Amino acid sequence: MPSSTNSPNNTAFNRRQVLQALGAGTSFWAAPALWAQTTSTPEKIAAQAISQRLGSGFNENGRLVVVFLRGAYDGLSALVPHGDPNYYRLRPNIAIAAPDGTAQTTLALDAQFGLHPALAALAPLWQQGVLGVIPAAGSPDPTRSHFDAQLHWEVGMPGQSSAGTGWLNRLAAPYSRTVALGVGEANPLILAGPAPVQLVPKGLAATRQGVLGDERTRQAVMNLYGGDDALSKAFRAGADSRMQTAQTLSAGASQGAMMNPMMNAEMVAANNGAGSPQGLQLDAQHLGTLMRQNPLLRLGFLSAGGWDTHANQGAATGNLAQNLGNLSAALLQLRRDFSQANDVVMVCSEFGRTSAENGTRGTDHGHGNALWLMGDAVHGGRWHGQWHGLAADRLHEGRDLPVHHDFRAVIAQVLQRTQGLDRPALDRLFPGFGWDPSLNGLMRA
Repeated sequence: MPSSTNSPNNTAFNRRQVLQALGAGTSFWAAPALWAQTTSTPEKIAAQAISQRLGSGFNENGRLVVVFLRGAYDGLSALVPHGDPNYYRLRPNIAIAAPDGTAQTTLALDAQFGLHPALAALAPLWQQGVLGVIPAAGSPDPTRSHFDAQLHWEVGMPGQSSAGTGWLNRLAAPYSRTVALGVGEANPLILAGPAPVQLVPKGLAATRQGVLGDERTRQAVMNLYGGDDALSKAFRAGADSRMQTAQTLSAGASQGAMMNPMMNAEMVAANNGAGSPQGLQLDAQHLGTLMRQNPLLRLGFLSAGGWDTHANQGAATGNLAQNLGNLSAALLQLRRDFSQANDVVMVCSEFGRTSAENGTRGTDHGHGNALWLMGDAVHGGRWHGQWHGLAADRLHEGRDLPVHHDFRAVIAQVLQRTQGLDRPALDRLFPGFGWDPSLNGLMRA
């Protein structure tokens, strides 16, 4: 006798068929409940400890946005050490010319550093004192592997060899509400963990309802998931989230991101699923729109690939200059949306690039890098921390900018000032990190 079409086994089978037909995944449905991931016992303990310590002390006035440049961007071109003659000796073809007041040379910030001309639009933020930089920050782990270094940054544990919870997820974990939003990547590790997060596709894909936009299809899917079981409830929540997000963003949709056809397989791998710099401004606009609409979204994440410039990097113009111009536009967009008293935007990358150019007029994997902070709470209009120049005896392994400041120590300064985290909470968030007193002036009192 044929089994009933309403039997549990057939319902599960039909659901699998529907999901396969729709190409559905957790990122497609944008269901916060579907992204809660199982974590190891130590990480659960750390999240619980932070929760017990902080309780309801979450600072509602501060929002944090992390912009991650995957592939290792060249900080020595973004923040040009024009006051160091070694810079021009090491980079005879790709150095940014010393400032002379013209549009194709370095825009001087002081006697030591200046901005790449593609970042000139950020100069007013520097002058207003809301943009600052740490020239030689990064991970203390010496790896030159994109995969390993990105993992270390995202879990906040240099040297860790396996994936764990992302530090932004651990920061969100003490709070029972959805407070973290990722735009652009399907499943960024920095947001992985037990705390629910919202993930939104990159570019124009975020404005489309997909197959849910067809009423008949939507109704058929909802009928399959009309029960009171946990899976059905999570699915309906995800479908609603997908449609609401698309409707919210569709009004402001503009040109989407395009992939650079010049990227090779290694560069694509270094991107780790991130979109191109061309689409970063649109993703920034989407992130700002959604976080304005929902005040419970306090932590944001954006990323862009395409920064692995081994060849034909360019100088004042070229591939890197185009990427920096797109980054500048995205940061201006973020400044418009995140300018409350305790809002902070951080721009970082997994490591820097070699101080010297290579034989193909590019740069190879390095170590220390420039880390940028933007916000009213930032003591901007100046650079912070140590800088020892580019003489051979001052370089890491004779070739790279050293890491004088652990990236976790930089983040700790931000979180203490804008989120109210004390030292024990920071220790639990970033196991093994040490407070860096040389950065105590990084944030305004």
